[in-house]
Amino acid sequence: MTEVPLTWVDAFTDQAFGGSPAAVCLLEGPADPGWMQALAAELGLSETAYVWPEDDLFSLRWFTPSTEVDLCGHATLAAAHALGGWGRCADGALIRFSSRSGILTARRSGDRVELEFPADPATATALPVVLEGVLHGPDGARLRPVAAARSGHFLVLELPDAPSVQAAAVDLAAVSSLPDQALILTAPGPGAGSGTGTAAAADYVLRVFGPRVGIDEDPVTGSAQCTLGPYWAERLGRASLTAAQVSARAGRLEVTVAGDRVGIAGRAVTVLRGSVAVGPS
Repeated sequence: MTEVPLTWVDAFTDQAFGGSPAAVCLLEGPADPGWMQALAAELGLSETAYVWPEDDLFSLRWFTPSTEVDLCGHATLAAAHALGGWGRCADGALIRFSSRSGILTARRSGDRVELEFPADPATATALPVVLEGVLHGPDGARLRPVAAARSGHFLVLELPDAPSVQAAAVDLAAVSSLPDQALILTAPGPGAGSGTGTAAAADYVLRVFGPRVGIDEDPVTGSAQCTLGPYWAERLGRASLTAAQVSARAGRLEVTVAGDRVGIAGRAVTVLRGSVAVGPS
């Protein structure tokens, strides 16, 4: 078997053991999907990304421990960061990825990566019956969403304030029965609309739950900004936003909405470098 590079990256953070971890595997070409899924399950991270060179770009696929997904932001950021660490792209150069969500681009400058993804806007919907009464605060009191919306991948529930999002207890069994890939809880941040970019002044906060795809709670979710960027840009009247994901690991994202595209930027830290034996193709 051939040994190929494998790197563990913490994305959307400037400190190791924060943000959202992803494994990135650099292949010489396409590999057996069963092997890719088995390695993702073995590693147990929310996402494992596989990249390989193809003409003037890189092919990119993402796997959770249980399934392949169409789009992942933090693992794409991790892939761009890892490619720089492997010397496969120059600092500041545009990286083009071919994926199940079309052509995605990234630009790496040191430990900061800028992504450009397709927007996935949400439209207002009724609160699903299965979720009525299942969101609770730390004191057991029922949390009542102030709005609900649905995009191509996410169900979005807006809660009254940031502390409600951070403290919410979620019934994962109820969430897994939804047709959506994941549930997003969101609320205005402490400094909504200020644009200062400080930790205390996020324009919006979020948490993401995806038990249906094998992720009970995702630490930091880049792809969720494809939905929340347009959602909050409309409400706050600003195209450039700062998001804070208030999971236990936490992370920060810079979000820019431009028509049907969403820019997502953040930093990344390499935690481990090694290799893995690639299975048969």
